[in-house]
Amino acid sequence: MKITKDTVVTLKYKVAEANGKLIEESRDPMVYLHGGYDNTLPKIEAALDGREAGYETLLELQPEDAFGVRDEALVRVIPRSEFPPGVKVGGQLEGRTDDGTPHVFHVMKIKGQEVHLDGNHPLAGRPLKFTLKVLGVRMASAEEIQHKHVHGEHGHHH
Repeated sequence: MKITKDTVVTLKYKVAEANGKLIEESRDPMVYLHGGYDNTLPKIEAALDGREAGYETLLELQPEDAFGVRDEALVRVIPRSEFPPGVKVGGQLEGRTDDGTPHVFHVMKIKGQEVHLDGNHPLAGRPLKFTLKVLGVRMASAEEIQHKHVHGEHGHHH
């Protein structure tokens, strides 16, 4: 079966820096609903469209096609006194961008009485290599299409 809109794709992946240094490798297969549902990067969908199980590819993506370019306006230094006790490096907090939009910020470091936050994706601003191998393709259920994501094993559970 070919990967087309409203198919469920199961794949293994590796993400590496441009120099080949491994960042992440899937232990369990990734499963997503194909067809513009924002369940994976658009360039990955485009590369897999029309392919079948067994297809393998290496994509080299620039930041704007991966996790975006860094936006320094999403970097914040906030007084520690504005945080609840227990704030830790590596934690995530919901805050607001300059225009008031809710946004998730990562606690990057705590330096004295300052908490350094970054609202960029951790891989933003980096060219990346994605190694993909399609393990399976099936038709999505009506419920998966309605909900815009995969249900069941490795998918979303309600």
